Amino acid sequence: MYLTNKLKKYSKYFQLCLSILPLGILTGCDMIEFHPYDLDIDGETGINAKNIKRIESALQGKDAFSFVFIGDTQRWYDETEDAVYAINQMENVDFVIHTGDLSDFGLKLEFELQRDILNKLDVPYVCLLGNHDCLATGQDVFRIIFGDENFSFHAGNTHFVCLNTNALEFDYSEAVPDFAYIENDLSNLPAGIARTIVAMHAAPYTEQFNNNIARVFQHYINEYPSLQFCLAGHTHSLAVEDIFEDGIFYYTAPSIKKRTLLHFTFTTDSYTYETIPY
Repeated sequence: MYLTNKLKKYSKYFQLCLSILPLGILTGCDMIEFHPYDLDIDGETGINAKNIKRIESALQGKDAFSFVFIGDTQRWYDETEDAVYAINQMENVDFVIHTGDLSDFGLKLEFELQRDILNKLDVPYVCLLGNHDCLATGQDVFRIIFGDENFSFHAGNTHFVCLNTNALEFDYSEAVPDFAYIENDLSNLPAGIARTIVAMHAAPYTEQFNNNIARVFQHYINEYPSLQFCLAGHTHSLAVEDIFEDGIFYYTAPSIKKRTLLHFTFTTDSYTYETIPY
């Protein structure tokens, strides 16, 4: 049993090692060609859109809900599997938000393995784009498996805005953060939205963020109805900071390696959060 568990533990890493062989593997006289960065996705795609429909349908007309927030699961597959198990044991969790860095090298197989683990959740989940997810063809793989890098959804009367903030990975060739997306989202808010939460991978004043426009970004997101707080990952450390000293806290999730979940519970007029080791 011990040997079986050890083989299981390292099987994912073995698959990853195989995936970065430059051309393929020989079987007899035939060459099976593949490329670790191709876009031939094996398994489910379009996950965020499907799960957003589930979240919005289940929470329609409600103003009380709870969600778990995680991030940076890159290369920590066993810890991610244990996190999924721990979340499935919790009561009254409506959905999970993952703030990005599912992959370490942008490998297609990394995204597929993480997706297959997260698909074992009993509740719907959404994933954001991390800076490691932008490596090589990672952004294209992310778009196929999960969806657009900027998206939003609502849980009852609370609007969630999920943004790509990995400016450094785009060499300023694209608008990151995308203010045009934010303006369009603001202009099309559903009726009855009373609160807002903004999620991202890299928070302002990290090296990934375009810090020339950090305060402009904060001004923009404060245009949303009753901005409650922001969620971020990237630093691999647990933190709660009022970065702009304006009463808007940024909650940063530790990497999954540290085996800690953040659980937020909303009632009609307030919220609470707790850190849950597992």
